[in-house]
Amino acid sequence: MLGGDPQVSGFEDPDEFGFETRAIRAGQPHDPYTGAVVTPISLATTFAQEAVGQPRHGYEYGRTGNPTRHAYQVCVASLEGARHGFAFASGLAASDALLRVLRPGDSLLLGDDAYGGTFRLIDKVFGNAGVGLAAVDLTAPDKIRDAWTPSTRMVWLETPTNPLLTVFDIEAICAVTHELGGIVVVDNTFATPYLQQPLALGADAVLHSATKYLGGHSDVVGGFVATDDDELADHLVFTQNAVGAVPSPFDCYLALRGTKTLGVRMDRHGENAHAVVELLEEHPAVRSVLYPGRPDHLGHDIACRQMSGFGGMVSFRLHGGRAAAEQVAASTKVFTLAESLGAVESLIEHPGAMTHASVAGSALEVPDDLVRLSVGLETESDLLDDLGAALDTAPSAAN
Repeated sequence: MLGGDPQVSGFEDPDEFGFETRAIRAGQPHDPYTGAVVTPISLATTFAQEAVGQPRHGYEYGRTGNPTRHAYQVCVASLEGARHGFAFASGLAASDALLRVLRPGDSLLLGDDAYGGTFRLIDKVFGNAGVGLAAVDLTAPDKIRDAWTPSTRMVWLETPTNPLLTVFDIEAICAVTHELGGIVVVDNTFATPYLQQPLALGADAVLHSATKYLGGHSDVVGGFVATDDDELADHLVFTQNAVGAVPSPFDCYLALRGTKTLGVRMDRHGENAHAVVELLEEHPAVRSVLYPGRPDHLGHDIACRQMSGFGGMVSFRLHGGRAAAEQVAASTKVFTLAESLGAVESLIEHPGAMTHASVAGSALEVPDDLVRLSVGLETESDLLDDLGAALDTAPSAAN
């Protein structure tokens, strides 16, 4: 089941092929009419039927199913090792669809370091509909037991987290949650399926903001959910169609195009991030560096166990507080001051004033001296020179 679309394999036995091959071929057969090697963009909103109630090729209406969307769903589901995949119009639309399994009176546990938009959706939208929320330090999975109540149904986590790059033990969290009768949703946006496979570690559903690394070029907004759970898949296929927060065929084409190069991009993101971390570690204006690849990172051993690389996201704190953080964020030229992440260009932001302003005053509030980097694919020396110059404008520890 892939979002209500017909079952069409991109090529034979995709599971026998490696990640990069599946990224290029899974769900993407050559066009049978022209031989085109790129999946066509099918813009049709409706499809001719052989007879009443008998769609010719399994498609009937563009909201319910679309050939381009189907190709994209097959591909990303394959990369996550999932039997079911569902594309949505944004990461928050994907989150909304998953959260709709909860009913008034239910509650969920959210990692106490999470994207501000996720917190806002759960707290303000689903909270007003009677769904409860508690923030939990998931670095200690047994704290789930302490926070669990008869109404708790779900544990929701990011790993690595946004923006503090905390790493949670997916397998341990799933073991505790499943013992208590709940389900686990893992936001895999930062790691991507190239670096981390949450379903294989016990997660019930994997979420992506496809706007980020999957699309990879800052030119498409999208979301994705992958799961092996048939009951959850039934819920998602119904919600995808009934609510209608689906991506356009062109959005699916762009996301699928980006996904083809995910592996090689993530390798370069990681290489550049490693060099940036080394610069930050030596600069006197930097108070601390938050990156799972550092041996002194609290979650480093877990990251080594459940990830194949450490990714392209780096956060750091400055001795000069908020003023220094804002100064550095506004002083770069190669790093663009902008929200979002995961694309070919390097971005810099101040989470407290930008992406995470919505969690101010809550248990998820982020430090005001924090700067977040999305390290892109530019020439390494250009990134280091640019960031180094910006850091030189901030006060050092000696000051």
